[in-house]
Amino acid sequence: MSATVLWISVLAACVLGFVTKYLGYLVPESLVDGRRRSRVIGLLPVALLAGLVVTQTVGGDDGLVLDARLAAVTLAVVLLWLRANFVVVVFAAAALAAGLRALGWG
Repeated sequence: MSATVLWISVLAACVLGFVTKYLGYLVPESLVDGRRRSRVIGLLPVALLAGLVVTQTVGGDDGLVLDARLAAVTLAVVLLWLRANFVVVVFAAAALAAGLRALGWG
């Protein structure tokens, strides 16, 4: 892929993201009004982020991959459940993944 095609793709993605967000402001309030709709709309970003985390953690070219990423994310979930500081969570998960990869797992 040439640099020109890459930059055109990046700029197109930026424009598409902006247009999508702008169109969200134009949606009539009656479409998102209501207790159930508001709750579903509020939970959509959480569901999308969870799907992205799972895909990036165990996804591979040929199927599921169980390596240091899974252990690091598991540690991060446990530390967040214990209400650890976010910076501590990030550094602990990174250190665990780096340690496991240094030992040859992953």
